[in-house]
This record gives sequence, C-alpha cells and structure tokens, in this order.
Amino acid sequence: MYDNICKFIAENFADDFASWLLGTNSIILTELSPTELSLEPIRADALILRQAEDLVLHAEFQTAADARIPFRMADYRLRVYRRFPSKEMRQVVIYLRETGSDLVRQNAFVLTRTRHEFDVIRLWEQPAAMFLSAPGLLPFAVLSQTADPVGVLTQVASAIAEIPDRRIQSNLMASASILAGLVLETDVITRILRGDIMQESVIYQDILQEGREKGLQQGLQQGLQQGLQQGLQQGLQQGLQEGIQEGMQLAKEELARNLLRENMTIEQVVRLTGLSLEIVQGLVEN
Repeated sequence: MYDNICKFIAENFADDFASWLLGTNSIILTELSPTELSLEPIRADALILRQAEDLVLHAEFQTAADARIPFRMADYRLRVYRRFPSKEMRQVVIYLRETGSDLVRQNAFVLTRTRHEFDVIRLWEQPAAMFLSAPGLLPFAVLSQTADPVGVLTQVASAIAEIPDRRIQSNLMASASILAGLVLETDVITRILRGDIMQESVIYQDILQEGREKGLQQGLQQGLQQGLQQGLQQGLQQGLQEGIQEGMQLAKEELARNLLRENMTIEQVVRLTGLSLEIVQGLVEN
C-alpha cells in the first residue's frame, strides 16, 4: 500500500515532486513506460520514470532495505542510455522507514572495474520544513527528521485543511494517514486527521473496492466448492446459497480489515460495514 501511495503522489503532484528531487519545477516531465526501455521492468516497490527533453528522472520509494537496489539502478541506467544515449539521468532511491541497515546507505553498484553511483534519500534525515512547503510533499513530512511526529502531523493536517480544492484535500489526507502509520499509532492519526474528508479520496475508494472484490471472490469460490462436494442439485444449490452468504460476510470482514489498516476507528468500521462490534474487535485482536 505504501508504494502505491508514493506513486500516486508522484504522478498527481509532479511539479512538487520535481522541485524536491531536481531543485526546479520549470522542467516539464512526462511519463516514461518501462516497456519503452526494451526489457521487462525489474520488480520495484514504487518505480517512477519521467522524462524531459534532455533528462530522465528515475526514482524508487522503498519501505525496507533491499540488497538488489544498486544493481537495479545500474541496470536502469544502461537501459535508458540504450534508448536515449544523449539524455542525462537523475536516479534516486527514497527510503521511507528508518532502519539501522547499512543497505540504505549504499549509493553505488560496484563490479570489478565497473562502478555506477546514484542518490539516496533517507526521509528520517531530512528536515520537516522541506515537506511542509509544498502540498504534494505534505504526506512525507511525518516521516522526516523530527522529535515530535505528532506535532508535524498536526501541522500537515492544518496545511491540508487550507487547500481550497476538496478533491486534493481528501487525497492528501488519505495519503498522509497511510504514511503516518509507519511511525504513529492508529488512534493518534485518526485523532488528528479528518476521516470524513479521507472517505472522499480515490485512495479510500480503491481500498473499499479491493476489499469487496477480494471478499466476494473468496466467498464465491468457497461456496462453489462446498456445493460441488455436497453433490447433485440440492448440494449445489445449498452450497452456493451458503457460499454467497458467507462470501458477503467475508467481503465485509475483508473490507473491515482494510479500513482498520488504514487507521479507521472500530466505531467507524462498525458503522460503515454493518458488522457487529464483537466481530470488528475480533478482527483487531487477530
């Protein structure tokens, strides 16, 4: 989920993103698909490829240390050179969650007589003020260098509340809520960020839809299997009926789990899903 949020921010707030990583927002960046680089893309948490007339920006968000990062950066550099030999390239790996691993300090791929360097940003070492200066960077502020993440998140909430566009408000509120889960407890986040605004965001709606689809699919599969095992028409009919009912229950429970993961309170989840308080509490405990 964190990688999707970061990619969403980079795509929808491209100017703020470019200003942060390139030091300017005067460069117009357009999407560069990995398929344009002739090879299948290597799996990345959140791969961002953007290009301008004479520049390619390659950024990756990482929630955890990964020993494969140096090779991946070198590989993409060669791919871009093969496709655009005259373009400069800026490569940066952005680590979200603080860790003591030395891997997050590696900024070069070294192989015998070959060396390729790239930039690394560890958010917990960056000043919070940097992310409070632009709307598209606000969700990252709570992950920055601060002794008071609660205070920073409060500033983020105030800044988002001043944005006149309700759609932008809701998307930033939801993004900030999810990323804040890396450093703060759920009850703290829900106390600071407005849940009613978050529910209007496309991110929130995606979470709901994912929960519905996953729950219904599991339920229908289980119901069909149960019906076939019982045999003939009676078994199939009964199994499918029970499966559909159970599927709806599973869908509600899956939806509840997703909402809980995204920092909704138990009371809000009960109200939105129709599940009993006991069931939702059980989902929290499990």
